[in-house]
Amino acid sequence: MSNKIVSLALQGGGSHGAFTWGVLDRLLEDGRLDMEGISGASAGAMNAVVLAQGYVQDGRDGARAALERFWTALSTGAPLDHLGAEGAPVISNPTPMPGMQALLAMTRFFSPTQLNPLDINPLRDILLEQVDFERLRRQRELKLFIAATQVSTGILKIFRNADLSVEVLLASACLPSLHRPIEIDGEAYWDGGLTANPPIFPLLHACAARDVMVVLLHPSRRAGTPTSSHDIGQRLSEISFSSAFFTELSGLALAKREAENSTLAFGALERRLRQLNIHMIDANELMEQLTNLSKLNTQASFIGSLFQQGRERASEWLEQNFAEIGHRSTFDLGRFLP
Repeated sequence: MSNKIVSLALQGGGSHGAFTWGVLDRLLEDGRLDMEGISGASAGAMNAVVLAQGYVQDGRDGARAALERFWTALSTGAPLDHLGAEGAPVISNPTPMPGMQALLAMTRFFSPTQLNPLDINPLRDILLEQVDFERLRRQRELKLFIAATQVSTGILKIFRNADLSVEVLLASACLPSLHRPIEIDGEAYWDGGLTANPPIFPLLHACAARDVMVVLLHPSRRAGTPTSSHDIGQRLSEISFSSAFFTELSGLALAKREAENSTLAFGALERRLRQLNIHMIDANELMEQLTNLSKLNTQASFIGSLFQQGRERASEWLEQNFAEIGHRSTFDLGRFLP
C-alpha cells in the first residue's frame, strides 16, 4: 500500500518549536506519510529547512538526525542524552537564564542595534554549519515556503526553494525587540509570525496534496480572562502571533464553503478547495502552562521535555486520525465561519 501524501504547516514559537521537532520525529519514524510541501514561520521555518536538509541527504533517518543535531546545538546545559526515553519529565514553567531576563528588560530602553552593535547571532553560525543552502535551492523533493514580514509595508513575504539562504531563515525568526532587521535584496524583514504563523495558502496553491497538517504551538484558547499586567501582556502577544493565522483560516473556511455549495466546479482552485482536508496537531493544555518567556529558554532539559511531549502527541494523533487522511478533515473549519 502506498504512503499517504500530506503538506505541513509549522507554527513558530521560539524554543517551543522543540515540540514540533518531537511531532516531526514521530511522523518520520512512523513512515506512512510522505511530505510534499512544508511552510513555516520562525521556529517552524527552522524545523522545515533542517528537516529538508536531512531528508535530501539520507531520507527519513537523515531528517530525524538533522533535527536532533540542530536542537542539540541550540540547547544549553546538560546534553540531550535522554531523548527517546519513556515518559518526559513534567514541564513546570521554566524561564530563561538570568542573563537573558536582564537583556529582555533592557530592550524596553535600547534598540537591538544599541544592545548588539556587532550583530552577533549564534543561530547564524549553527545554520551555516548544518545547512547546505545551495543544495536545498536545487532539490525538488520537498517544496519549502518560508514566511517573513516586510518591515516597510507590513506585508507577508513567502520565500521558496530557489530563494533559500541563511538570511531568509534569520529574517523569518527576527524578533524586532531582540534583533535588527534582516536585509534581503534591499528590503528589511522581521519575524514571519507577525503576518502568517504559519502560512497555509502556499500549500493550497503550489502543492497537490489534499491534506494539510498544521502543527500549532500557541494555545488556541485560554481559560479565564487575564487581569494582571503580566497575563494581559502575555495574552496580547499570543493573539498578535495567532491572529493572521486565524484570519487565514476564516478566509479558507468561507472559500471552501462556497466551492462546496457550487453546483459545478470548473476552476482548478474550486476543485482544490472541495478536496482540501485540514488536520491539526497541538497541545493546548501543555502550552497553557508555559509563559512567553519560556520561548527563550534553551535549557536542554526543557527542550528535551518538549520534544518528548511532541512525540507523544503525534503518536496519539496518528492512532486516532490516520485513517481519515485522504478522506476528510479532522479539524472543523466551520468554527471560523461567520
